[in-house]
Amino acid sequence: MSLFNVYPLFDITPVKAKDVYVYDENGTQYLDLYGGHAVISIGHSHPTYVGKLQQQLANIGFYSNSIQNPLQQQLADKLTTISGCNLYELFLCNSGAEANENAIKLASFHTQKHKVVAFKNAFHGRTSAAVAATDNPKIVAPINAQQAVEFVEFGDIEALTKILAKGDVCAIITEIIQGVGGLDEASTAFYKTVEQLCKQFGTLLIADEVQSGFGRTGDFFAFQKHGIEPDIISMAKGMGNGFPVGGILIHPKIKASFGLLGTTFGGNHLACTAALAVIETIQQEKLLDNVDEISTYFIHKVSQISEIKKVKGRGLMLGLEFDFPIAELRKELIYNHHIFTGSSKNSNLLRILPSLTVKKEHVDVFINALTKALELQKV
Repeated sequence: MSLFNVYPLFDITPVKAKDVYVYDENGTQYLDLYGGHAVISIGHSHPTYVGKLQQQLANIGFYSNSIQNPLQQQLADKLTTISGCNLYELFLCNSGAEANENAIKLASFHTQKHKVVAFKNAFHGRTSAAVAATDNPKIVAPINAQQAVEFVEFGDIEALTKILAKGDVCAIITEIIQGVGGLDEASTAFYKTVEQLCKQFGTLLIADEVQSGFGRTGDFFAFQKHGIEPDIISMAKGMGNGFPVGGILIHPKIKASFGLLGTTFGGNHLACTAALAVIETIQQEKLLDNVDEISTYFIHKVSQISEIKKVKGRGLMLGLEFDFPIAELRKELIYNHHIFTGSSKNSNLLRILPSLTVKKEHVDVFINALTKALELQKV
């Protein structure tokens, strides 16, 4: 049986990983500045993470949500402490797409409305409503396109107000910093106006923190810089450091009832243990401080490279924009300099999403490699 061929693959086979490095079957070491789409938050094979998962697996790895699982409450308590989101309640699931799917569904239940507003270049996942709210027609099947979604330019308050005034919008969903779309972020004034419009028109505000959450920007959640209070916050990726786990934080004005949401695997013992290990490591190793320090250092270093026209994003969710497509540059970095980086919908943008444990010496290795790779571009 062959694999269903939907992924373009680099000819590299990692078999081992530790902190910011991965190793292929030949023992070649690669500097990982992409973290598997921003998933690796506390470094590959972190000893705290590995130890806690091993211990939990030796006891119980899974049971369904029909029984008591104290680890879920422990995770909710830890999330309250580290995020400061004191008012919210937690629902656990398995992925970012599932988190956004549940967020949209919950907004529709709460408001009894059916339309969603998303923004141009958004990416919210590949499930039914989440993919309909993703601005990429190539991955939206006809069955998904039945969803009622309208797209607005990031920052266009006038267009947004006109749509909301029709009275049928259950939710506005937005990445605070767009990931796949190319690291764009709107202004604080825009986000605050969106928050006010949601209240005015009886619409819920969903902050998609799947890629930007769990400390990646230096704040625990990216929306916190803007002083807003979303109705629902979705999270995943760095939450489990590689273990599949996601969730939504839900404002208390949205009331729970039995059967409203559900999942077989969400919030299982191993998933909760993974997320708890991530939070413990972020706190103990002061990784949010490290994000700020390394981000400042990184931005200073790349600002000296003339070929880089703009640095986008913040924290360790960064994009380097050139005036040429970066596909060949990425290949040069991975095959000849052994450094993983990422791409985006913006073909000129190189994405940098390393573990929050990355150090200045790793940045220096990248800068040296990037400088050499750019010299080859000129030849």
